[in-house]
Amino acid sequence: MESSDFRKWRKTLGLSQKDAAHLLGLKRRMIQYYEKGERDGEKVKIPRSVRLACYAISQGIEDYNGPNRKLHLIDKHGDKAEKADKEKTDKVLEPVAS
Repeated sequence: MESSDFRKWRKTLGLSQKDAAHLLGLKRRMIQYYEKGERDGEKVKIPRSVRLACYAISQGIEDYNGPNRKLHLIDKHGDKAEKADKEKTDKVLEPVAS
């Protein structure tokens, strides 16, 4: 994920930098570094864990507590909802070519 992709992800979801930071468990400053693509003149790479979290959030998943537990979902109105993991994980995901 490039810095422009990260910014596009955030804006597509209508998130402020503060909201994105909260959902990703980061400081707002890190969101700014990821969007700029650098920190103090050095290139910043977006970690895999953050990239995967971005994907999960874009799919409506706010938190994951392991198998056989409830997923914390974000509904279209911004409210939280819970759904059993089994319902969500029964779907087979196609691998994405990079």
